[in-house]
Amino acid sequence: MVLDIDRSAPSEGARRLFLPEYDRLDATALAELVARREVTPAELLEAAIARVEARNPALNAVVGRHDEEARAVARGPLPGGPFRGVPFLLKDFLGFKKGWPQTASSRLFEKAVAPEDSEIVRRFRRAGLVLFGQTNTPELAIHAFTESRLRGTCRNPWDPDFTPGGSSGGSAAAVAARMVPMAHANDGGGSIRIPASCCGLFGLKPTRGRVSFAPFFGDVLFGFVQELAVTRSVRDAAALLDAVAGPMPGDPYAAPPPARPFREEAGAPPGRLRIAFTTRSLFGHSTSPECRAAVEAAAGLLASLGHDVEEAHPPFARDALVRAYLVALSASIRADLEELAVRAGQRLDPSRLEPETWALAVAGRVLRADAVAWARTETQRAARELAGFFAVHDLLLTPTLAHPPARTGAFQLRPIERLGLAAMRRLPSRPFVELLLESISAKSFEATGNTMLFNQTGQPAASIPLHWSGAGLPIGVQLAARFGDEATLLRVAAQLEEARPWAGRVPPIAA
Repeated sequence: MVLDIDRSAPSEGARRLFLPEYDRLDATALAELVARREVTPAELLEAAIARVEARNPALNAVVGRHDEEARAVARGPLPGGPFRGVPFLLKDFLGFKKGWPQTASSRLFEKAVAPEDSEIVRRFRRAGLVLFGQTNTPELAIHAFTESRLRGTCRNPWDPDFTPGGSSGGSAAAVAARMVPMAHANDGGGSIRIPASCCGLFGLKPTRGRVSFAPFFGDVLFGFVQELAVTRSVRDAAALLDAVAGPMPGDPYAAPPPARPFREEAGAPPGRLRIAFTTRSLFGHSTSPECRAAVEAAAGLLASLGHDVEEAHPPFARDALVRAYLVALSASIRADLEELAVRAGQRLDPSRLEPETWALAVAGRVLRADAVAWARTETQRAARELAGFFAVHDLLLTPTLAHPPARTGAFQLRPIERLGLAAMRRLPSRPFVELLLESISAKSFEATGNTMLFNQTGQPAASIPLHWSGAGLPIGVQLAARFGDEATLLRVAAQLEEARPWAGRVPPIAA
């Protein structure tokens, strides 16, 4: 079918309105239209810009615009990659694009500019993507919600009173609202999967070492962070992973090479698999009835598709791993702040950082070196324990989130908590740090505690949008696979996508 594009429209602005198929097509389908010359990259870009202008004011998902630069790119010759001409957004964290701001939503870095492209951005461009904007994230991508002093609150397209999750909340909100078919995201504790669950998207966190952080980093957060995107289809995630995967010289480790392109796995028969499921929270203490129902329904669907499904909970030391995660996070935040401040020519000024960020940075300064070594040892021990579990199970099914999406502002600090953090700023002692870590451990992972385990072990995991709450909000389920086995994840995710299609579910803002 040829799109009904009025090429006699009197102005470039008017032509933005003439791509009625844009909202319902994924990135692969849009690239196919470009390849068949039924639409041009410039026209796709104008369609994306029009939707950002119309839909973003209610959501605050896109926080940086580079329209004229993108228009010049779209008019010029583009690489013949799998997504030639498709509009794309970068998360304002680790997606370094030369000359673009790189604030990480922090007032400390609001004037920082990327000196060169990061390797993943080079690969996005070689894939033919047209980069035109940046998306909202919490400060330093720390939180599972997207609210910051610099950028403000990002809202969920399904209901703007609710959070889109975090830390890739801006990317997820933009994709769910059909501004773009997919957008850059990264995940150090769930930051791809959590917003994918909140916004009704597919979110794949690759295996550790699958995507390079060159040239700026060897790894990020002890290797917990991985890069890719949030997408509306499984095939888009698979093809994008093909485009960006692969190590660079000097990387500290690399994932096992795939047997064939990931795009060929999406849609390939998965065979009969051994799938474990649990409705219990991994790092939290409870699971809501709706999230439990989502997992039980997904388990039933997998059984009906011919898989061997049984209830089983993976063995690991919850309390030790939670503390190990917090020690790693604190140490990494302190080191990253010091390095980024030097790069930006800034003094590390606590008054320009949010209280939670500075509190973790203080913890990273106060903690002893042996605590960091202990955290690494505990994390590696857990990786071996889970490897044993996955020797007898091909996949593990869990809730992505233990509770449905929260209202915006629900996770803001209470006055008593602000007083405590202020006291720690004045007296950065070890007892205060221990109290901080105990407090975070006790309450901060109640909703989001199902994702971090697979950052620590390096295993691939994905959130799949199979369920919606009674209030009309998306609820994802998570599948995790053994280290290096994105192939099995993609096969089963595509099988679920075919059995329970989600592409036709559109949030009100894009309806």
